[in-house]
Amino acid sequence: MGVTTFTQEFPTLIAPSRMFKALIVDSHNLIPKIAPQGIKSIKFVEGDGGAGSIKVTNFAEGGHLKILKHKIDFLDTENLVCKYTLIEGDVIFDKIEKVVYEVQFLALSNGGCVCKMISEYHAKGDINEEDIKQGKEKAMGLYKVVEEFLLANPDAYA
Repeated sequence: MGVTTFTQEFPTLIAPSRMFKALIVDSHNLIPKIAPQGIKSIKFVEGDGGAGSIKVTNFAEGGHLKILKHKIDFLDTENLVCKYTLIEGDVIFDKIEKVVYEVQFLALSNGGCVCKMISEYHAKGDINEEDIKQGKEKAMGLYKVVEEFLLANPDAYA
């Protein structure tokens, strides 16, 4: 079993606290509303959103995915850091034991931020790089949808 690590960065003009609140703290409410074509619902099945909580994402019909389950390992609302683990899903789990993510929102001098995500893929065997690339592209697409929502709604999560 090996671990493959990827780092992605997404710069935005949105303040780090707003991106953190929208993408991490309140994602279960916001994302199904602004991306219903992709995400049907996000619900906590354990906990209240803090460390130790487990949330289930149900995807819209006809998509590549049906369900993903994440466990929140660490949540620091002051330093805008969240670490969580993908523990269950309906694809790639024949090759992946788990995926550990660390997301951090770093302030920029222009008032915006960089959303930095480190992904650790814990593989049972060989990993298909194309599957990982598709997942990374979908994650970046979601960041873009949230960014567009926040730009259009400057008072949201302020």
